[in-house]
Amino acid sequence: MLDKVVIANRGEIALRVLRACHTLGIKTVAVHSTADRNLKHVGMADESVCIGPPPAAESYLNVPAIIAAAEVTDAQAIHPGYGFLSENADFAERVEKSGFIFIGPTADVIRLMGDKVEAIRAMKAAGVPCVPGSGGPLGEDMVANTKIAREIGYPVIIKAAGGGGGRGMRVVHTEAHLSNAIQMTKSEAKAAFGNGEVYMEKFLENPRHVEIQVLADGQGNAIHLGERDCSMQRRHQKVVEEAPAPGISAEQRAEIGKVCVEACLRIGYRGAGTFEFLYENGRFYFIEMNTRIQVEHPVTELITGVDLVREQLLIAAGEKLSIRQEDVVLNGHAIECRVNAEDPDTFMPSPGTVKRFEAPGGPGVRVDTHVYDGYRIPPNYDSMIGKLIVHGRDRATAIARMRIALSEMVVEGIKTNVPLQQRIMADGGFQAGGQNIHYLERRIAEAKEKAIGIG
Repeated sequence: MLDKVVIANRGEIALRVLRACHTLGIKTVAVHSTADRNLKHVGMADESVCIGPPPAAESYLNVPAIIAAAEVTDAQAIHPGYGFLSENADFAERVEKSGFIFIGPTADVIRLMGDKVEAIRAMKAAGVPCVPGSGGPLGEDMVANTKIAREIGYPVIIKAAGGGGGRGMRVVHTEAHLSNAIQMTKSEAKAAFGNGEVYMEKFLENPRHVEIQVLADGQGNAIHLGERDCSMQRRHQKVVEEAPAPGISAEQRAEIGKVCVEACLRIGYRGAGTFEFLYENGRFYFIEMNTRIQVEHPVTELITGVDLVREQLLIAAGEKLSIRQEDVVLNGHAIECRVNAEDPDTFMPSPGTVKRFEAPGGPGVRVDTHVYDGYRIPPNYDSMIGKLIVHGRDRATAIARMRIALSEMVVEGIKTNVPLQQRIMADGGFQAGGQNIHYLERRIAEAKEKAIGIG
């Protein structure tokens, strides 16, 4: 078993990792910026190290400082959480070369799956269904690029090979706009990701976002833990997630899950990971793999009873996977609402001091947050301040519990998106289930038009 772990993150995920470590008797080291001295997990950790000023580039993205923190505290491993350096292959490589354990996949696998073109090639070779596309990066020959687009069929989408998180993509509906879209996306990709390569795919117009959770030990064993539906999105950012996905049959789940497990074994995957798919007309199309723990992992934990972060730690310690596929049984339904410090109408961030915080409770309610009375939310980081997760025997029960939990949640002193989440839970389309990734933005736009008297 690991003796001491550096938690190279902040907020609710840092607290989540700390609790999993302490459950296993592992000592923890919290690294933090000067703005985060009062984070909950910093006070709960066995040791803490300040690694820089508030800007993330000078603290949570400061690789030498994080490795130095592991050295001075005599830690064995580093858990990156999600975001920041969690999918940075160079960081994983530096961690391992410095003599520490990186709690996640190998640098080679992170690098492979981080390059979207190479990831698609690898998944095709592994038999994972992919969106029809260019099959490689686009060159400068516009005659060739136009031919590819015609073969795929409009609309197409141009994507950055090194992109992610909804950035570095542009939809093209007509041939007249293709050349300009390719050049603009290349320029943006180079500026944002340091990699100007782009590729082309068929743009699916009404897909859902369905993802498969996997665990693999890197020693020839891998399982899947069912799927999540993450289609409630705004600007490609997930707002609500649920498991299992409405309308996915046990047969479909078993089939796509088996494909993902086989892909894990083929690429030598280690740790927790997620295969993300677009799902349309009963078919799955691979878009990317996240080589880390996901923000929405709690919904999978609630319906399977598997502690995913605990499993990450055990795998990193060299243990073989103790869970077999036949041990994974889905029980009931779970929903997660992301709680952000932002205006629920304009979506502008709302940093400041939380004057009063009261978490909801009751059967099947879980709150993952680092917020407390008097906590000051800094303006330097992502606006998510917590996650409200509920579990019920079925989807209707889960929605009912979420509506009650949202009504009980009290956050004073700042604005939050709780009113938006309440509107989503009351929405007839959401309650029916199976809406596509454009549904929420369309409903938000309709509400704005109604509010100002348009239409």
